[in-house]
Amino acid sequence: MAATLTYENGTLRVEGVDLDLPFVEADPRSKTARAPAFRYAELRDALDERGVAVDDRVLDAPGLDVASAYELRDYQREALDAWRANDDRGVLELPTGSGKTVIGIEAIEALGVAALVVVPTIDLLSQWRHELETEFSVPVGQLGGGEQRVEPLTVATYDSAYLRADDIGDRFGLVVFDEVHHLGGKGYREIARLLAAPARLGLTATFERPDGAHEAIAELCGPLVHRIAADDLAGGHLAAYDVKRVEVSLTDAERAAYDEHREIFTNYLARSNLDMRSGSDYRKLVMRSGNDPKARAALLANQRAREVMMNAAAKVETLADLLDRHREDRVIVFTAHNDLVYRLSERFLLPAITHQTGAAERRQVLENFRDGTYSRVVTANVLDEGVDVPDANVAVVLSGSGSEREFTQRLGRVLRPKADGGRALLYEVVTEETAEERVAERRR
Repeated sequence: MAATLTYENGTLRVEGVDLDLPFVEADPRSKTARAPAFRYAELRDALDERGVAVDDRVLDAPGLDVASAYELRDYQREALDAWRANDDRGVLELPTGSGKTVIGIEAIEALGVAALVVVPTIDLLSQWRHELETEFSVPVGQLGGGEQRVEPLTVATYDSAYLRADDIGDRFGLVVFDEVHHLGGKGYREIARLLAAPARLGLTATFERPDGAHEAIAELCGPLVHRIAADDLAGGHLAAYDVKRVEVSLTDAERAAYDEHREIFTNYLARSNLDMRSGSDYRKLVMRSGNDPKARAALLANQRAREVMMNAAAKVETLADLLDRHREDRVIVFTAHNDLVYRLSERFLLPAITHQTGAAERRQVLENFRDGTYSRVVTANVLDEGVDVPDANVAVVLSGSGSEREFTQRLGRVLRPKADGGRALLYEVVTEETAEERVAERRR
Protein backbone atom coordinates (compact mmCIF):
# COMPACT_ATOMS: atom_id res chain seq x y z
CA MET A 1 0.00 0.00 0.00
CA ALA A 2 1.40 3.39 -1.01
CA ALA A 3 0.04 6.90 -0.94
CA THR A 4 0.76 9.76 -3.33
CA LEU A 5 0.56 13.28 -1.93
CA THR A 6 0.44 16.40 -4.08
CA TYR A 7 -0.35 20.05 -3.47
CA GLU A 8 -3.23 21.65 -5.36
CA ASN A 9 -4.48 25.18 -4.73
CA GLY A 10 -4.24 25.16 -0.97
CA THR A 11 -5.17 21.51 -0.45
CA LEU A 12 -3.40 18.17 -0.30
CA ARG A 13 -4.50 15.60 -2.84
CA VAL A 14 -4.25 12.10 -1.37
CA GLU A 15 -4.25 9.13 -3.73
CA GLY A 16 -3.73 5.39 -3.42
CA VAL A 17 -4.87 4.81 0.12
CA ASP A 18 -8.05 4.95 2.21
CA LEU A 19 -7.49 6.86 5.43
CA ASP A 20 -9.82 7.20 8.39
CA LEU A 21 -8.66 10.61 9.54
CA PRO A 22 -10.92 13.48 10.63
CA PHE A 23 -9.19 15.97 8.35
CA VAL A 24 -9.13 13.79 5.19
CA GLU A 25 -12.30 13.82 3.11
CA ALA A 26 -13.37 12.19 -0.13
CA ASP A 27 -13.34 14.39 -3.22
CA PRO A 28 -15.91 12.95 -5.68
CA ARG A 29 -14.87 15.31 -8.48
CA SER A 30 -11.28 14.01 -8.66
CA LYS A 31 -12.04 10.58 -7.19
CA THR A 32 -9.31 11.17 -4.63
CA ALA A 33 -9.17 12.33 -1.03
CA ARG A 34 -8.34 15.85 0.18
CA ALA A 35 -6.85 17.39 3.28
CA PRO A 36 -6.20 21.04 4.22
CA ALA A 37 -2.63 22.04 3.34
CA PHE A 38 -1.79 23.01 6.91
CA ARG A 39 -2.37 19.38 7.95
CA TYR A 40 0.61 18.24 5.87
CA ALA A 41 2.94 17.42 8.77
CA GLU A 42 0.13 15.73 10.66
CA LEU A 43 -0.80 13.67 7.59
CA ARG A 44 2.78 12.53 7.09
CA ASP A 45 2.99 11.46 10.72
CA ALA A 46 -0.27 9.51 10.41
CA LEU A 47 0.99 7.69 7.32
CA ASP A 48 4.30 6.87 8.99
CA GLU A 49 2.52 5.47 12.04
CA ARG A 50 0.50 3.15 9.78
CA GLY A 51 3.57 2.01 7.87
CA VAL A 52 2.29 3.50 4.60
CA ALA A 53 4.89 4.20 1.93
CA VAL A 54 4.57 7.73 0.56
CA ASP A 55 5.32 9.25 -2.79
CA ASP A 56 5.53 12.79 -1.48
CA ARG A 57 5.22 15.45 -4.16
CA VAL A 58 3.86 18.21 -1.95
CA LEU A 59 6.72 20.64 -1.44
CA ASP A 60 8.69 22.36 -4.14
CA ALA A 61 10.92 23.93 -1.51
CA PRO A 62 14.69 23.89 -2.08
CA GLY A 63 17.22 23.83 0.73
CA LEU A 64 18.54 27.13 2.01
CA ASP A 65 22.26 27.22 2.82
CA VAL A 66 22.58 30.29 5.03
CA ALA A 67 24.57 31.28 8.10
CA SER A 68 24.10 34.18 10.49
CA ALA A 69 26.65 36.05 12.58
CA TYR A 70 24.16 36.40 15.44
CA GLU A 71 24.88 34.73 18.75
CA LEU A 72 21.69 34.16 20.68
CA ARG A 73 21.39 35.34 24.25
CA ASP A 74 20.53 32.66 26.79
CA TYR A 75 16.82 33.53 26.92
CA GLN A 76 16.63 33.63 23.12
CA ARG A 77 18.29 30.21 22.90
CA GLU A 78 15.84 28.80 25.45
CA ALA A 79 12.93 30.11 23.39
CA LEU A 80 14.27 28.65 20.14
CA ASP A 81 15.04 25.32 21.82
CA ALA A 82 11.47 25.13 23.16
CA TRP A 83 10.15 25.66 19.64
CA ARG A 84 12.45 23.03 18.17
CA ALA A 85 11.50 20.56 20.90
CA ASN A 86 7.86 20.95 19.80
CA ASP A 87 8.69 19.64 16.31
CA ASP A 88 9.43 23.10 14.95
CA ARG A 89 5.90 24.36 15.57
CA GLY A 90 4.49 26.88 17.98
CA VAL A 91 4.40 30.45 19.25
CA LEU A 92 7.04 32.34 21.23
CA GLU A 93 5.90 35.26 23.37
CA LEU A 94 8.65 37.76 24.20
CA PRO A 95 8.45 41.46 25.08
CA THR A 96 9.05 44.19 22.53
CA GLY A 97 12.75 44.94 22.23
CA SER A 98 13.91 41.45 23.27
CA GLY A 99 15.04 40.37 19.81
CA LYS A 100 12.22 38.27 18.36
CA THR A 101 13.55 38.95 14.86
CA VAL A 102 16.90 37.44 15.81
CA ILE A 103 15.18 34.25 16.94
CA GLY A 104 13.32 34.09 13.64
CA ILE A 105 16.57 34.48 11.71
CA GLU A 106 18.19 31.71 13.77
CA ALA A 107 15.21 29.43 13.10
CA ILE A 108 15.65 29.99 9.35
CA GLU A 109 19.36 29.14 9.64
CA ALA A 110 18.76 26.08 11.83
CA LEU A 111 16.23 24.47 9.49
CA GLY A 112 17.98 25.31 6.23
CA VAL A 113 14.78 25.12 4.16
CA ALA A 114 12.97 27.63 1.98
CA ALA A 115 11.30 30.11 4.34
CA LEU A 116 8.49 32.64 4.17
CA VAL A 117 8.28 35.47 6.73
CA VAL A 118 4.83 37.07 7.06
CA VAL A 119 4.50 40.52 8.67
CA PRO A 120 1.60 42.95 9.26
CA THR A 121 3.04 46.24 7.96
CA ILE A 122 5.15 47.69 5.16
CA ASP A 123 7.57 49.01 7.79
CA LEU A 124 8.16 45.51 9.13
CA LEU A 125 8.44 44.20 5.58
CA SER A 126 11.33 46.58 4.96
CA GLN A 127 12.93 45.86 8.33
CA TRP A 128 12.85 42.07 7.91
CA ARG A 129 14.14 42.25 4.36
CA HIS A 130 17.00 44.49 5.45
CA GLU A 131 17.91 42.14 8.32
CA LEU A 132 17.77 39.03 6.12
CA GLU A 133 19.85 40.62 3.36
CA THR A 134 22.37 41.79 5.95
CA GLU A 135 22.72 38.36 7.57
CA PHE A 136 22.37 36.03 4.59
CA SER A 137 24.09 36.28 1.21
CA VAL A 138 21.04 35.08 -0.76
CA PRO A 139 18.35 36.97 -2.69
CA VAL A 140 15.34 37.92 -0.56
CA GLY A 141 11.95 37.94 -2.29
CA GLN A 142 9.20 40.37 -1.39
CA LEU A 143 5.42 40.24 -1.64
CA GLY A 144 3.93 43.63 -0.89
CA GLY A 145 5.10 47.21 -0.93
CA GLY A 146 4.95 47.33 -4.74
CA GLU A 147 6.89 44.10 -5.35
CA GLN A 148 5.75 40.58 -6.21
CA ARG A 149 8.90 38.45 -6.34
CA VAL A 150 9.19 34.99 -4.79
CA GLU A 151 12.55 33.54 -3.74
CA PRO A 152 13.40 30.58 -1.49
CA LEU A 153 13.69 33.24 1.22
CA THR A 154 10.77 35.68 0.97
CA VAL A 155 9.10 38.32 3.13
CA ALA A 156 5.40 39.10 2.65
CA THR A 157 2.76 41.25 4.26
CA TYR A 158 -0.29 39.47 5.65
CA ASP A 159 -2.38 41.09 2.91
CA SER A 160 -0.12 39.90 0.08
CA ALA A 161 0.28 36.45 1.61
CA TYR A 162 -3.52 36.19 1.81
CA LEU A 163 -3.81 36.92 -1.90
CA ARG A 164 -1.01 34.55 -2.95
CA ALA A 165 -1.17 31.72 -0.40
CA ASP A 166 -2.80 29.10 -2.62
CA ASP A 167 -0.30 29.93 -5.38
CA ILE A 168 2.86 29.71 -3.25
CA GLY A 169 1.65 27.26 -0.61
CA ASP A 170 4.07 24.51 -1.69
CA ARG A 171 7.15 26.72 -2.00
CA PHE A 172 8.28 26.84 1.64
CA GLY A 173 9.20 24.39 4.37
CA LEU A 174 9.11 27.05 7.11
CA VAL A 175 6.79 29.97 7.67
CA VAL A 176 7.49 32.63 10.31
CA PHE A 177 4.48 34.69 11.38
CA ASP A 178 5.69 37.93 12.97
CA GLU A 179 3.12 39.59 15.24
CA VAL A 180 1.30 36.27 15.00
CA HIS A 181 -1.76 37.53 16.89
CA HIS A 182 -2.82 39.06 13.55
CA LEU A 183 -3.28 35.51 12.26
CA GLY A 184 -6.37 35.28 14.45
CA GLY A 185 -8.30 37.50 12.03
CA LYS A 186 -10.73 35.32 10.09
CA GLY A 187 -9.38 36.36 6.70
CA TYR A 188 -5.74 36.00 7.64
CA ARG A 189 -6.31 32.49 8.99
CA GLU A 190 -6.57 31.36 5.38
CA ILE A 191 -2.88 32.12 4.91
CA ALA A 192 -1.91 29.44 7.39
CA ARG A 193 -4.58 27.03 6.10
CA LEU A 194 -3.37 27.22 2.51
CA LEU A 195 0.36 26.87 3.22
CA ALA A 196 1.79 23.35 3.43
CA ALA A 197 4.93 24.42 5.34
CA PRO A 198 5.37 21.82 8.11
CA ALA A 199 7.55 24.11 10.26
CA ARG A 200 5.72 27.12 11.71
CA LEU A 201 6.98 29.80 14.07
CA GLY A 202 4.81 32.52 15.58
CA LEU A 203 6.37 35.57 17.23
CA THR A 204 4.47 38.04 19.41
CA ALA A 205 4.64 40.14 22.54
CA THR A 206 1.08 39.18 23.50
CA PHE A 207 -0.32 35.87 22.28
CA GLU A 208 -3.76 35.73 23.88
CA ARG A 209 -6.54 37.70 22.18
CA PRO A 210 -9.63 38.93 24.05
CA ASP A 211 -11.85 37.38 21.37
CA GLY A 212 -10.33 33.93 21.97
CA ALA A 213 -8.89 33.74 18.44
CA HIS A 214 -5.53 32.60 19.85
CA GLU A 215 -7.09 29.13 19.95
CA ALA A 216 -7.36 29.19 16.16
CA ILE A 217 -3.76 30.39 15.96
CA ALA A 218 -2.65 27.44 18.11
CA GLU A 219 -4.34 25.04 15.68
CA LEU A 220 -2.80 26.66 12.61
CA CYS A 221 0.67 27.55 13.88
CA GLY A 222 1.13 25.52 17.03
CA PRO A 223 0.58 26.27 20.72
CA LEU A 224 2.35 28.80 22.90
CA VAL A 225 5.57 26.91 23.67
CA HIS A 226 7.59 29.57 25.50
CA ARG A 227 6.76 32.83 27.24
CA ILE A 228 9.06 35.49 28.67
CA ALA A 229 7.61 38.52 30.46
CA ALA A 230 9.13 41.99 30.42
CA ASP A 231 9.77 41.69 34.16
CA ASP A 232 11.95 38.63 33.53
CA LEU A 233 14.37 40.68 31.42
CA ALA A 234 14.08 44.10 33.08
CA GLY A 235 17.31 45.36 34.57
CA GLY A 236 19.37 43.01 32.39
CA HIS A 237 18.59 42.48 28.74
CA LEU A 238 15.89 45.15 28.92
CA ALA A 239 15.85 48.36 30.89
CA ALA A 240 14.46 48.32 34.41
CA TYR A 241 11.22 50.27 34.39
CA ASP A 242 8.57 51.98 36.49
CA VAL A 243 4.90 52.59 35.67
CA LYS A 244 3.34 55.64 37.30
CA ARG A 245 -0.33 56.52 37.21
CA VAL A 246 -1.25 60.20 37.25
CA GLU A 247 -4.92 60.94 37.94
CA VAL A 248 -6.52 64.13 36.64
CA SER A 249 -9.96 65.66 37.12
CA LEU A 250 -12.54 66.85 34.64
CA THR A 251 -13.50 70.51 34.66
CA ASP A 252 -17.03 71.32 35.80
CA ALA A 253 -18.15 71.69 32.17
CA GLU A 254 -16.45 68.44 31.16
CA ARG A 255 -17.97 66.62 34.14
CA ALA A 256 -21.47 67.81 33.24
CA ALA A 257 -21.05 66.72 29.62
CA TYR A 258 -19.53 63.38 30.62
CA ASP A 259 -22.28 62.59 33.13
CA GLU A 260 -24.99 63.55 30.65
CA HIS A 261 -23.64 61.25 27.94
CA ARG A 262 -22.97 58.38 30.35
CA GLU A 263 -26.51 58.60 31.73
CA ILE A 264 -27.98 58.17 28.25
CA PHE A 265 -25.70 55.18 27.66
CA THR A 266 -26.19 53.43 31.01
CA ASN A 267 -29.97 53.98 31.00
CA TYR A 268 -30.20 52.23 27.63
CA LEU A 269 -28.07 49.33 28.89
CA ALA A 270 -30.29 48.94 31.94
CA ARG A 271 -33.41 48.73 29.74
CA SER A 272 -31.76 46.33 27.30
CA ASN A 273 -30.15 43.83 29.69
CA LEU A 274 -26.67 44.54 28.36
CA ASP A 275 -23.84 44.92 30.86
CA MET A 276 -20.95 45.38 28.39
CA ARG A 277 -18.75 42.92 30.26
CA SER A 278 -17.93 41.14 27.04
CA GLY A 279 -17.24 42.07 23.45
CA SER A 280 -20.38 40.22 22.40
CA ASP A 281 -22.56 42.74 24.26
CA TYR A 282 -20.87 45.62 22.46
CA ARG A 283 -21.38 43.88 19.12
CA LYS A 284 -25.07 43.43 19.94
CA LEU A 285 -25.36 47.14 20.65
CA VAL A 286 -23.68 48.02 17.35
CA MET A 287 -26.01 45.69 15.45
CA ARG A 288 -29.09 47.13 17.15
CA SER A 289 -27.97 50.66 16.34
CA GLY A 290 -28.57 49.95 12.67
CA ASN A 291 -32.37 49.98 13.06
CA ASP A 292 -33.00 51.16 16.64
CA PRO A 293 -32.68 54.97 17.11
CA LYS A 294 -32.35 54.58 20.89
CA ALA A 295 -29.49 52.10 20.51
CA ARG A 296 -27.78 54.45 18.09
CA ALA A 297 -28.23 57.36 20.52
CA ALA A 298 -26.71 55.24 23.29
CA LEU A 299 -23.75 54.28 21.11
CA LEU A 300 -23.10 57.90 20.16
CA ALA A 301 -23.47 59.02 23.79
CA ASN A 302 -20.87 56.46 24.87
CA GLN A 303 -18.48 57.66 22.17
CA ARG A 304 -18.94 61.28 23.23
CA ALA A 305 -18.36 60.42 26.89
CA ARG A 306 -15.13 58.63 25.90
CA GLU A 307 -13.99 61.66 23.94
CA VAL A 308 -14.59 63.92 26.95
CA MET A 309 -12.63 61.73 29.36
CA MET A 310 -9.80 60.90 26.96
CA ASN A 311 -9.29 64.48 25.80
CA ALA A 312 -9.69 66.19 29.19
CA ALA A 313 -8.04 69.59 29.42
CA ALA A 314 -6.21 68.52 32.57
CA LYS A 315 -4.41 65.84 30.56
CA VAL A 316 -2.91 68.50 28.34
CA GLU A 317 -1.74 70.51 31.36
CA THR A 318 -0.31 67.36 32.94
CA LEU A 319 1.58 66.62 29.73
CA ALA A 320 3.03 70.13 29.86
CA ASP A 321 4.38 69.39 33.35
CA LEU A 322 5.79 66.00 32.28
CA LEU A 323 7.51 67.40 29.20
CA ASP A 324 9.07 70.12 31.33
CA ARG A 325 10.17 67.56 33.95
CA HIS A 326 11.71 65.34 31.26
CA ARG A 327 13.18 68.00 29.00
CA GLU A 328 16.48 66.05 28.86
CA ASP A 329 14.81 62.71 28.07
CA ARG A 330 13.56 61.03 24.93
CA VAL A 331 9.76 60.96 25.14
CA ILE A 332 6.99 59.25 23.17
CA VAL A 333 3.43 60.48 23.83
CA PHE A 334 0.59 58.05 22.99
CA THR A 335 -3.05 59.01 22.51
CA ALA A 336 -6.15 57.29 21.14
CA HIS A 337 -7.34 60.07 18.81
CA ASN A 338 -5.75 61.87 15.88
CA ASP A 339 -7.44 65.15 16.85
CA LEU A 340 -5.62 65.21 20.16
CA VAL A 341 -2.32 64.36 18.45
CA TYR A 342 -2.61 67.44 16.26
CA ARG A 343 -3.65 69.65 19.19
CA LEU A 344 -0.61 68.53 21.16
CA SER A 345 1.66 68.83 18.15
CA GLU A 346 0.58 72.44 17.64
CA ARG A 347 0.73 73.46 21.29
CA PHE A 348 4.04 71.82 22.21
CA LEU A 349 5.67 71.83 18.75
CA LEU A 350 5.90 68.04 18.77
CA PRO A 351 6.49 66.01 15.60
CA ALA A 352 3.30 64.00 15.01
CA ILE A 353 2.71 60.57 13.51
CA THR A 354 -0.79 59.26 12.76
CA HIS A 355 -2.32 56.90 10.21
CA GLN A 356 -2.59 59.94 7.96
CA THR A 357 1.17 60.52 7.99
CA GLY A 358 2.82 59.45 4.72
CA ALA A 359 5.46 56.72 4.78
CA ALA A 360 8.29 59.06 3.76
CA GLU A 361 7.36 61.67 6.37
CA ARG A 362 7.05 59.00 9.07
CA ARG A 363 10.51 57.61 8.24
CA GLN A 364 11.96 61.11 8.39
CA VAL A 365 10.38 61.85 11.76
CA LEU A 366 11.66 58.58 13.22
CA GLU A 367 15.11 59.13 11.75
CA ASN A 368 15.24 62.59 13.31
CA PHE A 369 14.11 61.05 16.60
CA ARG A 370 16.83 58.42 16.28
CA ASP A 371 19.67 60.86 15.62
CA GLY A 372 18.55 63.29 18.34
CA THR A 373 17.24 66.07 16.11
CA TYR A 374 13.91 65.44 17.84
CA SER A 375 13.75 64.37 21.47
CA ARG A 376 10.00 63.77 21.60
CA VAL A 377 7.18 62.64 19.35
CA VAL A 378 3.40 62.27 19.68
CA THR A 379 1.38 59.52 18.01
CA ALA A 380 -2.05 57.89 17.86
CA ASN A 381 -1.62 54.08 17.86
CA VAL A 382 0.67 53.95 14.79
CA LEU A 383 3.81 53.17 16.81
CA ASP A 384 2.19 50.49 18.98
CA GLU A 385 3.63 47.71 16.81
CA GLY A 386 5.16 46.97 13.44
CA VAL A 387 7.53 49.96 13.38
CA ASP A 388 11.19 50.08 14.37
CA VAL A 389 10.98 52.90 16.90
CA PRO A 390 14.24 54.50 18.05
CA ASP A 391 15.22 54.26 21.70
CA ALA A 392 13.22 56.36 24.16
CA ASN A 393 13.21 56.25 27.93
CA VAL A 394 9.89 57.92 28.77
CA ALA A 395 6.43 57.06 27.48
CA VAL A 396 3.30 59.05 28.32
CA VAL A 397 -0.01 57.30 27.69
CA LEU A 398 -2.66 60.03 27.60
CA SER A 399 -5.38 57.68 26.35
CA GLY A 400 -5.82 54.19 25.00
CA SER A 401 -7.88 51.04 25.08
CA GLY A 402 -8.20 48.37 27.74
CA SER A 403 -6.04 46.06 25.64
CA GLU A 404 -3.18 44.37 27.46
CA ARG A 405 -1.51 44.02 24.05
CA GLU A 406 -1.58 47.77 23.46
CA PHE A 407 -0.15 48.45 26.93
CA THR A 408 2.62 45.85 26.46
CA GLN A 409 3.56 47.24 23.06
CA ARG A 410 3.72 50.80 24.37
CA LEU A 411 5.80 49.78 27.36
CA GLY A 412 8.12 47.91 25.02
CA ARG A 413 8.91 51.14 23.21
CA VAL A 414 10.95 52.33 26.20
CA LEU A 415 12.42 49.03 27.39
CA ARG A 416 15.54 48.75 25.26
CA PRO A 417 18.64 48.80 27.51
CA LYS A 418 19.94 52.29 28.21
CA ALA A 419 23.60 53.16 27.65
CA ASP A 420 23.73 54.76 31.09
CA GLY A 421 21.89 51.87 32.74
CA GLY A 422 18.98 54.17 33.59
CA ARG A 423 15.40 53.07 34.22
CA ALA A 424 12.59 53.44 31.72
CA LEU A 425 9.43 55.22 32.82
CA LEU A 426 5.84 54.96 31.59
CA TYR A 427 3.19 57.41 32.76
CA GLU A 428 -0.50 56.55 32.54
CA VAL A 429 -2.59 59.71 32.69
CA VAL A 430 -6.09 58.67 33.79
CA THR A 431 -9.23 60.75 34.27
CA GLU A 432 -10.57 59.98 37.74
CA GLU A 433 -14.18 58.96 38.43
CA THR A 434 -14.72 57.89 34.83
CA ALA A 435 -14.77 54.61 32.91
CA GLU A 436 -11.11 55.23 32.09
CA GLU A 437 -10.13 54.01 35.55
CA ARG A 438 -11.56 50.58 34.73
CA VAL A 439 -9.93 50.67 31.29
CA ALA A 440 -6.53 51.26 32.92
CA GLU A 441 -7.05 48.37 35.33
CA ARG A 442 -7.99 45.97 32.53
CA ARG A 443 -4.88 46.58 30.47
CA ARG A 444 -2.45 45.72 33.27
